[in-house]
Amino acid sequence: MERLVRLRKSLRGSSVGPSLRRFFVNTLFDSTFMLLGVIIGSAFSDNPDIEVVVGTMITTSLALGISTGVSVYEAENLERGIRISQIEKAMIRNLDETVIAESARKAALVVSLANFATPLVSCAVTILPFVLALQGVLQLRTAAWIAIGFALAILFTAGVILGRLGNKNPWLKGLRMLGFGVLAFVIGYLIEVLI
Repeated sequence: MERLVRLRKSLRGSSVGPSLRRFFVNTLFDSTFMLLGVIIGSAFSDNPDIEVVVGTMITTSLALGISTGVSVYEAENLERGIRISQIEKAMIRNLDETVIAESARKAALVVSLANFATPLVSCAVTILPFVLALQGVLQLRTAAWIAIGFALAILFTAGVILGRLGNKNPWLKGLRMLGFGVLAFVIGYLIEVLI
């Protein structure tokens, strides 16, 4: 607990909040839309296999988590390194072993870990109906429709939160994100049906 308190204090001045929000929202939408595509492509195919659906959802979410975690870490390290270099030039002093440099490293790590976890959280929510289908509680198609509903609910909730954070109408923002999700689903479903 004490380490968390120290970490929170060291991150306070590192402007981690905007980066965390920006990358989290991007990754949440990417992962949820990706999961919609996986569900459409595997659960609504002619001969769906529940184990393939679940395996594909987990592996793609893990791959996206690793990809976004690493890319965000590198991008944050680069940007924070540039800022520290500018401060060093202004101060005519090396800041490698200072609280400023340590705070920048911790901020990059926290933001990248949050982005690594985001697709896994999205997957954990949308995979629940398929876990029930594996147990024989639900039929595969029923599980797929429920999972689609969960994915759309994630998009709507994220839109509402974005609306509140941006002092916009949260319900309108939520409906807008929901609309994009429905559009992506319809396009993907039509492609699956036509192929």
